[in-house]
Amino acid sequence: MPIIRRRKTGVGVVEMTGVIGGSLKVPVYTRLLEGVRRDRRLKAVLLEIDSPGGTASGSEVLFKSLERVAREKPVVAYIRGTGASGAYYISCAANKIVTLPSSLVGSIGVISLRPVLQQLLEKVGISFNVYKGGHLKDMSGFWRGPTPEEEGKMGGLIEEIYNNFVDVVASGRRLDLAAAKELATGEIFTGRTAKSNGLVDELGDFDTALDMAAELGGTRPRPFWITPKRPLFERAFGRLGRPGMGERLFSEVEPLLTGGMYYMAPGFLAGYPEGDR
Repeated sequence: MPIIRRRKTGVGVVEMTGVIGGSLKVPVYTRLLEGVRRDRRLKAVLLEIDSPGGTASGSEVLFKSLERVAREKPVVAYIRGTGASGAYYISCAANKIVTLPSSLVGSIGVISLRPVLQQLLEKVGISFNVYKGGHLKDMSGFWRGPTPEEEGKMGGLIEEIYNNFVDVVASGRRLDLAAAKELATGEIFTGRTAKSNGLVDELGDFDTALDMAAELGGTRPRPFWITPKRPLFERAFGRLGRPGMGERLFSEVEPLLTGGMYYMAPGFLAGYPEGDR
Protein backbone atom coordinates (compact mmCIF):
# COMPACT_ATOMS: atom_id res chain seq x y z
CA MET A 1 0.00 0.00 0.00
CA PRO A 2 1.51 3.35 -1.01
CA ILE A 3 2.27 5.80 1.78
CA ILE A 4 0.35 9.06 1.39
CA ARG A 5 2.33 12.00 2.69
CA ARG A 6 0.14 14.86 3.71
CA ARG A 7 1.54 18.32 3.21
CA LYS A 8 1.85 20.22 6.44
CA THR A 9 -0.49 23.17 6.69
CA GLY A 10 -0.11 26.35 8.69
CA VAL A 11 -0.24 30.12 8.67
CA GLY A 12 1.43 32.24 6.00
CA VAL A 13 3.30 35.15 7.56
CA VAL A 14 3.88 38.20 5.36
CA GLU A 15 6.01 41.03 6.74
CA MET A 16 5.35 44.57 5.50
CA THR A 17 7.86 47.17 6.65
CA GLY A 18 8.87 50.60 5.35
CA VAL A 19 7.17 53.24 3.26
CA ILE A 20 4.52 51.99 0.82
CA GLY A 21 5.67 52.94 -2.65
CA GLY A 22 9.22 53.49 -1.33
CA SER A 23 11.17 50.56 0.04
CA LEU A 24 7.93 48.57 0.23
CA LYS A 25 7.42 47.84 -3.47
CA VAL A 26 3.74 47.59 -4.33
CA PRO A 27 4.03 45.29 -7.43
CA VAL A 28 6.27 42.90 -5.49
CA TYR A 29 3.80 42.54 -2.62
CA THR A 30 0.81 42.32 -4.93
CA ARG A 31 2.36 39.25 -6.56
CA LEU A 32 3.36 37.86 -3.18
CA LEU A 33 -0.18 38.15 -1.79
CA GLU A 34 -1.60 36.49 -4.89
CA GLY A 35 0.77 33.57 -4.31
CA VAL A 36 -0.38 33.37 -0.70
CA ARG A 37 -4.00 33.30 -1.85
CA ARG A 38 -3.32 30.35 -4.15
CA ASP A 39 -1.14 28.32 -1.75
CA ARG A 40 -3.23 25.47 -0.36
CA ARG A 41 -0.81 24.84 2.52
CA LEU A 42 -1.72 28.21 4.00
CA LYS A 43 -5.03 27.98 5.83
CA ALA A 44 -4.73 31.50 7.23
CA VAL A 45 -2.55 34.58 6.79
CA LEU A 46 -0.78 36.76 9.32
CA LEU A 47 0.23 40.18 8.02
CA GLU A 48 2.97 41.64 10.24
CA ILE A 49 3.06 45.44 9.83
CA ASP A 50 5.59 48.12 10.73
CA SER A 51 5.00 51.05 8.38
CA PRO A 52 4.04 54.75 8.44
CA GLY A 53 2.00 54.33 5.26
CA GLY A 54 2.84 55.76 1.85
CA THR A 55 1.17 56.57 -1.43
CA ALA A 56 -2.63 56.56 -1.50
CA SER A 57 -2.77 54.54 -4.71
CA GLY A 58 -0.21 51.98 -3.51
CA SER A 59 -2.07 51.54 -0.23
CA GLU A 60 -5.32 50.95 -2.08
CA VAL A 61 -3.73 48.41 -4.43
CA LEU A 62 -2.39 46.39 -1.49
CA PHE A 63 -5.71 46.71 0.35
CA LYS A 64 -7.52 45.22 -2.66
CA SER A 65 -4.94 42.41 -2.89
CA LEU A 66 -5.35 41.55 0.79
CA GLU A 67 -9.12 41.81 0.45
CA ARG A 68 -9.01 39.09 -2.22
CA VAL A 69 -7.01 36.88 0.12
CA ALA A 70 -9.49 37.50 2.96
CA ARG A 71 -12.38 36.29 0.79
CA GLU A 72 -10.82 32.81 0.69
CA LYS A 73 -8.96 32.41 3.99
CA PRO A 74 -8.86 34.27 7.31
CA VAL A 75 -6.39 37.15 7.64
CA VAL A 76 -5.04 38.64 10.87
CA ALA A 77 -3.07 41.90 10.80
CA TYR A 78 -0.46 42.28 13.53
CA ILE A 79 0.84 45.83 14.05
CA ARG A 80 4.29 45.27 15.48
CA GLY A 81 5.54 48.84 15.74
CA THR A 82 3.68 51.34 13.57
CA GLY A 83 0.53 50.81 11.56
CA ALA A 84 -0.18 54.33 10.44
CA SER A 85 -2.25 55.82 7.64
CA GLY A 86 -1.84 53.66 4.50
CA ALA A 87 -0.54 50.76 6.58
CA TYR A 88 -3.67 50.95 8.74
CA TYR A 89 -5.76 51.28 5.55
CA ILE A 90 -4.35 47.94 4.37
CA SER A 91 -4.98 46.27 7.73
CA CYS A 92 -8.69 47.11 7.42
CA ALA A 93 -8.95 44.28 4.88
CA ALA A 94 -8.07 41.78 7.64
CA ASN A 95 -10.64 39.85 9.66
CA LYS A 96 -8.90 40.78 12.91
CA ILE A 97 -6.27 43.32 13.97
CA VAL A 98 -3.85 42.67 16.85
CA THR A 99 -1.39 45.22 18.20
CA LEU A 100 1.01 45.74 21.07
CA PRO A 101 -0.27 48.19 23.69
CA SER A 102 2.60 50.55 22.85
CA SER A 103 2.35 50.31 19.05
CA LEU A 104 1.31 53.38 17.07
CA VAL A 105 -1.94 53.04 15.18
CA GLY A 106 -4.21 55.27 13.10
CA SER A 107 -3.23 58.51 11.37
CA ILE A 108 -6.42 58.18 9.33
CA GLY A 109 -6.25 60.94 6.77
CA VAL A 110 -4.67 62.09 3.54
CA ILE A 111 -1.89 64.57 2.83
CA SER A 112 -0.73 66.12 -0.44
CA LEU A 113 2.89 67.14 -0.73
CA ARG A 114 4.63 68.88 -3.58
CA PRO A 115 7.90 70.77 -3.64
CA VAL A 116 7.77 74.47 -4.57
CA LEU A 117 11.22 75.53 -5.73
CA GLN A 118 10.34 78.94 -7.12
CA GLN A 119 12.54 80.96 -4.75
CA LEU A 120 15.46 78.57 -5.10
CA LEU A 121 15.27 78.66 -8.88
CA GLU A 122 15.14 82.47 -8.87
CA LYS A 123 18.26 82.61 -6.68
CA VAL A 124 20.28 80.55 -9.13
CA GLY A 125 18.89 82.39 -12.15
CA ILE A 126 16.69 79.62 -13.59
CA SER A 127 13.28 80.36 -15.07
CA PHE A 128 10.74 78.22 -16.95
CA ASN A 129 8.73 78.92 -20.09
CA VAL A 130 5.58 76.80 -19.81
CA TYR A 131 3.40 76.04 -22.85
CA LYS A 132 0.16 74.24 -22.07
CA GLY A 133 -3.24 73.26 -23.35
CA GLY A 134 -5.73 73.51 -20.51
CA HIS A 135 -5.21 76.28 -17.98
CA LEU A 136 -4.82 73.85 -15.05
CA LYS A 137 -2.34 71.55 -16.78
CA ASP A 138 0.61 72.77 -14.69
CA MET A 139 -1.23 73.13 -11.38
CA SER A 140 1.25 70.80 -9.65
CA GLY A 141 4.34 72.37 -11.19
CA PHE A 142 7.27 72.78 -8.79
CA TRP A 143 8.40 76.02 -10.46
CA ARG A 144 5.62 78.13 -8.92
CA GLY A 145 3.09 78.22 -6.10
CA PRO A 146 -0.60 77.35 -6.61
CA THR A 147 -3.29 79.88 -7.53
CA PRO A 148 -6.47 80.21 -5.41
CA GLU A 149 -8.40 78.23 -8.05
CA GLU A 150 -5.81 75.45 -7.97
CA GLU A 151 -5.92 75.31 -4.18
CA GLY A 152 -9.69 74.83 -4.40
CA LYS A 153 -9.34 72.05 -6.96
CA MET A 154 -6.69 70.32 -4.85
CA GLY A 155 -8.92 70.61 -1.78
CA GLY A 156 -11.67 68.79 -3.65
CA LEU A 157 -9.32 65.96 -4.61
CA ILE A 158 -8.08 65.63 -1.04
CA GLU A 159 -11.64 65.53 0.32
CA GLU A 160 -12.62 62.76 -2.10
CA ILE A 161 -9.60 60.60 -1.25
CA TYR A 162 -10.05 61.29 2.46
CA ASN A 163 -13.68 60.15 2.31
CA ASN A 164 -12.54 56.96 0.59
CA PHE A 165 -10.25 56.23 3.56
CA VAL A 166 -13.04 56.89 6.07
CA ASP A 167 -15.41 54.58 4.15
CA VAL A 168 -12.80 51.77 4.23
CA VAL A 169 -12.30 52.16 7.99
CA ALA A 170 -16.05 52.24 8.67
CA SER A 171 -16.65 49.12 6.57
CA GLY A 172 -13.58 47.16 7.66
CA ARG A 173 -14.01 47.92 11.35
CA ARG A 174 -17.83 47.74 11.29
CA LEU A 175 -18.13 51.27 12.62
CA ASP A 176 -20.84 53.84 12.05
CA LEU A 177 -19.65 56.29 9.39
CA ALA A 178 -19.94 59.22 11.79
CA ALA A 179 -17.90 57.35 14.42
CA ALA A 180 -15.21 56.54 11.86
CA LYS A 181 -15.03 60.17 10.83
CA GLU A 182 -14.56 61.27 14.45
CA LEU A 183 -11.43 59.08 14.55
CA ALA A 184 -10.20 60.27 11.15
CA THR A 185 -8.37 63.37 12.38
CA GLY A 186 -4.95 62.19 11.21
CA GLU A 187 -3.82 61.63 14.79
CA ILE A 188 -1.84 58.65 16.06
CA PHE A 189 -3.17 56.42 18.85
CA THR A 190 -1.39 53.89 21.04
CA GLY A 191 -2.48 50.30 20.60
CA ARG A 192 -4.31 50.41 23.90
CA THR A 193 -6.31 53.50 22.89
CA ALA A 194 -6.93 52.05 19.44
CA LYS A 195 -8.53 48.99 21.03
CA SER A 196 -10.76 51.14 23.21
CA ASN A 197 -12.04 53.12 20.22
CA GLY A 198 -12.60 50.08 17.99
CA LEU A 199 -9.67 50.42 15.59
CA VAL A 200 -8.14 47.09 16.68
CA ASP A 201 -9.57 43.88 18.11
CA GLU A 202 -6.95 42.56 20.50
CA LEU A 203 -3.84 43.57 22.42
CA GLY A 204 -1.00 41.07 22.17
CA ASP A 205 2.24 40.05 20.51
CA PHE A 206 3.19 37.98 17.47
CA ASP A 207 2.24 34.70 19.17
CA THR A 208 -1.18 36.11 20.08
CA ALA A 209 -1.80 37.00 16.44
CA LEU A 210 -0.41 33.67 15.19
CA ASP A 211 -2.66 31.67 17.52
CA MET A 212 -5.67 33.75 16.45
CA ALA A 213 -4.95 33.21 12.75
CA ALA A 214 -4.44 29.47 13.27
CA GLU A 215 -7.70 29.13 15.18
CA LEU A 216 -9.62 31.03 12.50
CA GLY A 217 -8.05 28.85 9.79
CA GLY A 218 -8.53 25.55 11.61
CA THR A 219 -4.84 24.68 11.52
CA ARG A 220 -1.83 24.51 13.81
CA PRO A 221 0.05 27.74 14.68
CA ARG A 222 2.86 26.74 12.34
CA PRO A 223 4.27 29.86 10.62
CA PHE A 224 5.38 29.77 6.99
CA TRP A 225 7.37 32.94 6.33
CA ILE A 226 6.57 34.33 2.89
CA THR A 227 9.17 36.83 1.71
CA PRO A 228 9.84 38.61 -1.58
CA LYS A 229 12.62 37.24 -3.73
CA ARG A 230 15.81 39.23 -3.29
CA PRO A 231 17.88 40.39 -6.25
CA LEU A 232 20.66 38.00 -7.34
CA PHE A 233 23.44 40.32 -6.09
CA GLU A 234 21.85 40.60 -2.66
CA ARG A 235 21.38 36.83 -2.43
CA ALA A 236 24.99 36.26 -3.39
CA PHE A 237 26.57 38.82 -1.07
CA GLY A 238 24.05 39.10 1.78
CA ARG A 239 24.01 42.40 3.59
CA LEU A 240 26.65 43.79 1.23
CA GLY A 241 23.97 43.84 -1.44
CA ARG A 242 21.58 45.91 0.64
CA PRO A 243 21.26 49.63 -0.03
CA GLY A 244 23.22 52.00 2.17
CA MET A 245 21.57 54.53 4.45
CA GLY A 246 21.78 57.28 1.85
CA GLU A 247 20.28 55.16 -0.89
CA ARG A 248 17.55 53.88 1.43
CA LEU A 249 16.66 57.35 2.63
CA PHE A 250 16.42 58.56 -0.97
CA SER A 251 14.12 55.65 -1.85
CA GLU A 252 11.77 56.84 0.92
CA VAL A 253 12.01 60.57 0.17
CA GLU A 254 11.99 60.41 -3.63
CA PRO A 255 8.22 59.74 -4.01
CA LEU A 256 7.49 62.82 -1.86
CA LEU A 257 9.68 65.02 -4.04
CA THR A 258 7.57 64.18 -7.07
CA GLY A 259 4.34 65.27 -5.38
CA GLY A 260 1.16 63.27 -4.99
CA MET A 261 -1.46 62.04 -2.54
CA TYR A 262 -0.37 60.09 0.52
CA TYR A 263 -1.94 58.02 3.24
CA MET A 264 1.08 58.65 5.39
CA ALA A 265 2.27 59.99 8.73
CA PRO A 266 5.09 62.23 7.38
CA GLY A 267 6.76 62.62 10.76
CA PHE A 268 7.88 59.00 10.53
CA LEU A 269 9.64 59.37 7.18
CA ALA A 270 13.24 60.38 7.79
CA GLY A 271 15.42 57.56 8.98
CA TYR A 272 12.51 55.14 9.24
CA PRO A 273 13.91 51.85 10.54
CA GLU A 274 13.54 48.54 8.73
CA GLY A 275 12.29 46.98 11.94
CA ASP A 276 13.54 44.08 14.02
CA ARG A 277 14.50 40.96 12.19
